[in-house]
Amino acid sequence: QVQLVESGGGLVQPGGSLRLSCAASRSLFRLNAMGWYRQAPGNQRDVVAIITSDSRTNYTDSVKGRFTISRDNAKNTVYLQMNSLKPEDTAVYYCYARVVMGLVTREYWGQGTQVGVSS
Repeated sequence: QVQLVESGGGLVQPGGSLRLSCAASRSLFRLNAMGWYRQAPGNQRDVVAIITSDSRTNYTDSVKGRFTISRDNAKNTVYLQMNSLKPEDTAVYYCYARVVMGLVTREYWGQGTQVGVSS
């Protein structure tokens, strides 16, 4: 079992920045991947950014060049630095972790943190 605790959401003006944090209850080296998803009202939950155990990253097109995902292995924490925020970035952001053990894949989710971008 992996517990994920998010923090850092809030309300900012367009063009502003926020940094989300996700603290995991397990060493990041034991997680095959971590990342962030988001869900806006009426929409499905979509991937924003993923970072693997060997620090490979992947981003959805709409955030490339604006968001950066990173990890601090000593703190078991993954971050999402969000710059140049736009109103369409408004959503609940969920931390995600994936553990693969042989043929079994387990996924874990945080409780979500609200990000609002509005003038």
